[in-house]
Amino acid sequence: MTPNGKSRKEPNRNSEQKRVRPTGQASTHSNKSKQASLKGGTPGNGSQGKPRSGSAYAGKQEGLNRPNKGYKGKPKHPGGAAHAPAQRIASKEFADDLRIGDQIVVTIKRLGINGEGVGYYRRKAVFIENAIPNEVIKAEVTKVENKFITASMKQIEKRSPFRVDAPCPVFGICGGCQIQHLSYEGQLAGKEDIVREAFSRYAGLPDVRMKPILGMEHPWGYRNKAQLQLRMEQEGMIAGLYAADSHKLIDITGCPIQHPKLNEAVDRVRNVLQRLQIPVYKEKSNQGLVRTIVVRLGFQSEQLQVTLVTSSDKLPRREELVKELRLALPELASLAMNINPKNTSLVFGNRTITLWGEDSIQESLGDLDFTLSPRAFFQLNPIQTVKLYETVRTAAGLTGRETVVDAYCGTGTIGLWLAPYAHEVRGIESIPEAVEDAKVNAARNGRDNASFYEGYAEELLPRWVKSGFSPDVIIADPPRTGLDARFLEAVLRTKPKRFVYVSCNPSTLAKDCKVLMDGGYALEWVQPVDMFPQTSHVECTVSLAKKDTV
Repeated sequence: MTPNGKSRKEPNRNSEQKRVRPTGQASTHSNKSKQASLKGGTPGNGSQGKPRSGSAYAGKQEGLNRPNKGYKGKPKHPGGAAHAPAQRIASKEFADDLRIGDQIVVTIKRLGINGEGVGYYRRKAVFIENAIPNEVIKAEVTKVENKFITASMKQIEKRSPFRVDAPCPVFGICGGCQIQHLSYEGQLAGKEDIVREAFSRYAGLPDVRMKPILGMEHPWGYRNKAQLQLRMEQEGMIAGLYAADSHKLIDITGCPIQHPKLNEAVDRVRNVLQRLQIPVYKEKSNQGLVRTIVVRLGFQSEQLQVTLVTSSDKLPRREELVKELRLALPELASLAMNINPKNTSLVFGNRTITLWGEDSIQESLGDLDFTLSPRAFFQLNPIQTVKLYETVRTAAGLTGRETVVDAYCGTGTIGLWLAPYAHEVRGIESIPEAVEDAKVNAARNGRDNASFYEGYAEELLPRWVKSGFSPDVIIADPPRTGLDARFLEAVLRTKPKRFVYVSCNPSTLAKDCKVLMDGGYALEWVQPVDMFPQTSHVECTVSLAKKDTV
């Protein structure tokens, strides 16, 4: 994912639009998640719906986890507790008769898309939460399906040298991270394996040319935004994420992957709301007011932006609240209220009111300056974003003479990054406010050769080609669900010399690359980038070239 105004990649916190956990943040995986891992689709808990082509801004918003309303607890034996099978050690010769409660021994081969360990038992994939590659695990079967088995760890019979103690006290509970128990060296190796597996399975490329993953020197405190739900408990107001497959909100005070200033700001905002007795929204009764606290920090500007997502525009003690928050947060530059009156999974509503300060804050990437309004998406890990965009520039192979189309452009960050190296850049985005942000950012940075258009790539691209515009390079950075089929068809008809694909989902990435390769493109290389350390998410840039131009 990217600062492109899109919703992106990270997944379980990772949407600005949906209260869903970023993919891979489930601690108890649903049947859909397992099928996704086997078939390459977006995991159930991370799916954010498939927006139309060009609307990455909405489809990729960073996710907040939402409770699974269909969750019924652990599977029970059909006969009830009294008839549950006695615990037994299953025999591989009778794998087809495997039952819930049986114990099996599994060697873990790789990480799954949700961060779970994946091994095999009589040719069936076995998913074991908290297991890591190269471990031998004794586990208890919790679910048996036609193509996979889910089991819970009972004992580590052979421990991986990469296993470490997770530093976070709520690791495995809040759903925000999946692999803190794996050393960073092990995380990077595991993510490379996830990418290789995806291209082998879905693109028919067992030996895909892949560059070493780009990791972080310090893989903690990298998140520049916190987006947390509120709830009143006996101990007071808490701000956090939902535990996997439940309605229990977990307080994530001091979250180690968020910048320390974000953690401090969230605590102070929560304390002010509680002290002034501002009512918290209750989802079940559709009563109360404040639903979500959103805090963003400009890593370069050091400005704080606080947005309260509320169910109504009737804010009690408004002047007093503004005064208290200003006193509590000296770095506060923008205080806003976004109104979302609907009982919906979407975090943001359509209306935003500035309560105090500026309408936006400032942030920088390289030599680019950006203005970020409360709903504007910006990459969650600015340090790694620079590395990611440089891989895009390398893949595009620009000489200064090329015309470039930035599909799913969001607020235009990729297109603006490339503009100095191209003759012309055209961005396409379906969300009007993202297009306006992109235009403002282009003017602010003097990128006169970059223009941005509201619409859908699969519609605008053929129209431009018909009028005589023929792009040399097309870049796409879509939501986790991948590229729209009509957009892929439009690309193959347009026949650009180069296609650069940026993705946060290796499975859908590999599937789409297979379509492009079948349509006449050669995959030159894949570059993984670790945008979200401690989670199972991995970003990739793929360079593809038209075969007759290679």
